[in-house]
Amino acid sequence: MTEVLRAIGLMSGTSMDGIDVALIETDGEGVVRRRADWSIEYGADQRKVIAGALAEANSLTDRTARPPAIAQAEAEITNAHIRAVQGFLEEQDLAAGDVDVIGFHGQTVIHKPHERLTVQIGDGAEMARALGIATVFDLRAADVCAGGQGAPFAPVYHRAMAQALSAAPAVFVNIGGVSNVTYIGPDGDLIAFDTGPGNALIDDWVHRHTGAPVDIGGLHASKGAGQFDQALLDQMLDNPFFDLAPPKSLDRNDFDAKAAEGLSLDAGAALLTAFTAASLERSAQWFPQTPKEWVICGGGRKNPELMRQLKERLGAQGAKVSVPEDYGFNGDSVEAEAFAYLAVRSLRKLPLSYPGTTGCPEPLTGGVLCTA
Repeated sequence: MTEVLRAIGLMSGTSMDGIDVALIETDGEGVVRRRADWSIEYGADQRKVIAGALAEANSLTDRTARPPAIAQAEAEITNAHIRAVQGFLEEQDLAAGDVDVIGFHGQTVIHKPHERLTVQIGDGAEMARALGIATVFDLRAADVCAGGQGAPFAPVYHRAMAQALSAAPAVFVNIGGVSNVTYIGPDGDLIAFDTGPGNALIDDWVHRHTGAPVDIGGLHASKGAGQFDQALLDQMLDNPFFDLAPPKSLDRNDFDAKAAEGLSLDAGAALLTAFTAASLERSAQWFPQTPKEWVICGGGRKNPELMRQLKERLGAQGAKVSVPEDYGFNGDSVEAEAFAYLAVRSLRKLPLSYPGTTGCPEPLTGGVLCTA
C-alpha cells in the first residue's frame, strides 16, 4: 500500500491578492483527505513590490537572473510564505514534524513558454531551512524546458476532485488573474489550457478608477450591463489566441483593456467581465464531448455578475454550473491543495503534466526538492 503523506500547499496567484495555505493527506493518486486551509491577504506595499517585479521581469531572458526589483520581491514573497506557514501551523496546533512536505508554488513574474521561459519567484531552500520541512518548488520549469506550456498545472488534482461528481464529462474552471479549464472525460482523460483573462483585467480597471483592488460583488459590472457596444466585445474576442488549438497558456499581461478606454467605470467593468465569460464559453469548442457540468473555482466565483453570465452562457448548452462548495470543498483552497498534491507526486516521481494538459512531449514529473 502506497504511503499517505501529510502535505501543505502554498499558492499565490496572478491576481496578487494573497497567499492560500492548505493541508491535505494524500498518496499523490486517488487518496485525498482535506484537513485544513487558511488565507492571508497581501498588503498594499507587498502588492506594489510584486508589481515592480512584474514590470522588471518583462526584460528577463535568463530565468535564474534576479535584478533588484525581482530580488526584493523574491525575499518578500519567501518571507511572507514562511510567516503564513508558521501562522497556519500555530492555528492548527501542529509542529513542523507533523508535516512531510510543502509544495511551494511561488509568485509568477513572467510566463513565456514559447521562449521556454517561466519564472516563479520564491526561495525553496530558505523555506525548508526556516521551517524545518522538506519543500518542493519550481514545479513548472521542467515542463517548460521540455517544450510544454507549463500551465495549467492543477488538472491532475482536478481529476482527483472529480471523483465527487456524479456526471461526466465535467470541466473544472479556475478564474484567477488568468482563466483556465480542465476537461475530464468519462474515462479520465484530460484536456487543459488557459482560456483567456480571468480577474486581472477587471481588477486592474477597477483599481485604476477607484483604488479598490477588485470589483467587489461585481457591483460595477452589474451596473454597467448593457452600457457598452457589443462590437467592442466582438473586437476583444477577435484575437488569434482563441483560434489556437490547445494546449496553450498565457502570461497575465497577454491581454489588455484598450477596448474599454473611453467607457465609464461601470461600462468598462461590464465589458471586461463579459469578455472573461465569453472567452470561457468559447473554450468548449476544443472539448470532444459537451460537458455536463462546469465547476467554477478561484476568486472569480465570488463575482455574482460573472457567475450570472457564466450560468446564462454555459446553461444554454444544457450544462450544470456549480462551485466547489456544492461538494463540500473550499473553492479558495483548491489551487493550494493542488500544489500540496503535486509535491507528493513530485516526491514519488509521478507525472505532474501530460501532453493533453501542457503539450509536453510525454508525461513529466518535475519540481526541485530542498530537504529540511
